[in-house]
Amino acid sequence: MRAGIGFDVHAFDPSRPLVLGGVAIPDAPGLSGHSDADVLCHAIADALLGAAALGDIGEHFPDTDDRWKNASSLDILRDVMSKVSGRGYAIGSIDATVLIEAPKLAPYRSEIRAALSGALGVDAERVNVKATTTEGLGPVGRGEGAACMAVALLMDA
Repeated sequence: MRAGIGFDVHAFDPSRPLVLGGVAIPDAPGLSGHSDADVLCHAIADALLGAAALGDIGEHFPDTDDRWKNASSLDILRDVMSKVSGRGYAIGSIDATVLIEAPKLAPYRSEIRAALSGALGVDAERVNVKATTTEGLGPVGRGEGAACMAVALLMDA
């Protein structure tokens, strides 16, 4: 078994839609970034790459590569899974925590898990998504952006 940790953070950009785990969240400002700035997908991608000792998301998907400009981060996850599978690994589990003051993500959790598990090619029971606030502390607490932490457990395929 191999474990990896991922983290991502993006500032809010009200001119963009908010996308988390590949799901558009209505009536909320989006996030600024080269792709769709999906902090949840990015943190999971980094955790998977780390667990497989394949570097990091910036190495594989640099913001200088126009191929990933405004791309869906579900496509990034699919590409990462191809790399991870190519190394002979399968997902044991994914656990992620989104740090965001608003909106509440509970109404979207099932849809997010389904989108993530579909992109990763695993049963939704292997993907857990949680959300929390930072109780008004720091940039996330001040409503400047959102962040995500993720852990991936890989096993031999």
